[in-house]
Amino acid sequence: MNTNHARRWNESAPHKQPVERKVIRVKKQSWITKGEKILYSLVGSLLVASSLYMVSFSSTTDSLNREIQTLESQVQHQKIENEGLAFEIKELSKPERITKIAKENGLKIKDAEVRQAKVLNN
Repeated sequence: MNTNHARRWNESAPHKQPVERKVIRVKKQSWITKGEKILYSLVGSLLVASSLYMVSFSSTTDSLNREIQTLESQVQHQKIENEGLAFEIKELSKPERITKIAKENGLKIKDAEVRQAKVLNN
């Protein structure tokens, strides 16, 4: 009985004009929003820049350390050479050696004492 009533109503209803259908395009929403993309790219670029800075800083530190080591080794060699020269100065300035060279060159030394010369700092 209910179905008959619905059929009669459908048949008795005036025919309506066809309704225009508008096509609505729904934009697909991306998984990440535009603002998030900007934030992620900024954070990523900051990470890359900071890592490059750290690598360059460690590289310069390493090169400075190598230069310091070479300078320290040069200083050690110079100290050894200076000590050798100081010892040689002491050996060459002995009074016996000076009197021997003086006698070989024809100088006459009377009963004088030969003393070692001292350096005076003014």
